Parts: sequence; C-alpha cells; structure tokens
Amino acid sequence: MSLEQDVAAARGAVDALERACASLTRHSGNTLDARRLRIDVARLRDDLDLLCGVPRRAVHEPFAAVHGDGDDEGIGGSGRTRR
Repeated sequence: MSLEQDVAAARGAVDALERACASLTRHSGNTLDARRLRIDVARLRDDLDLLCGVPRRAVHEPFAAVHGDGDDEGIGGSGRTRR
C-alpha cells in the first residue's frame, strides 16, 4: 500500500472508532470516562495529522483579543508593587 492509502485507512479507522465510541457514550451520558474517551479519540486524530505532516487546525480562542498575552497590568502586574 502507498502512504496515501495507509493514511486513508488509518483515518477511516479513527472515524469508525469515533462513531463506535459515540454510540457507546450515549449509554453512559456525560461522565468523566466518556469525556476521556472522546478526548482520546480526538488525540488520535491530532496525532495522525502530526505524523502525516498535516498542519494543525487553528484553535479558536474566543478571548484572545480581549486578554492579549494574559499579563495583568493592574496591581501586582509586571514589575509593579503596591505601596
């Protein structure tokens, strides 16, 4: 098999696993184990993307523009002390 065929087969297997796990987690609800299973499947997909050289999808950070780099400029901010 070529690399493209192997990648397609692996992606198909991850898709099938995701469908099977979704069916399974419907029975257990939103439990810790169900959430971990969904995260594990998502990590498989991400790892496959990394392994195959596919650029990572952009992560949407809704408050990135509001918070910037997260440095608090108030009291106790970068290099400031309270007097």
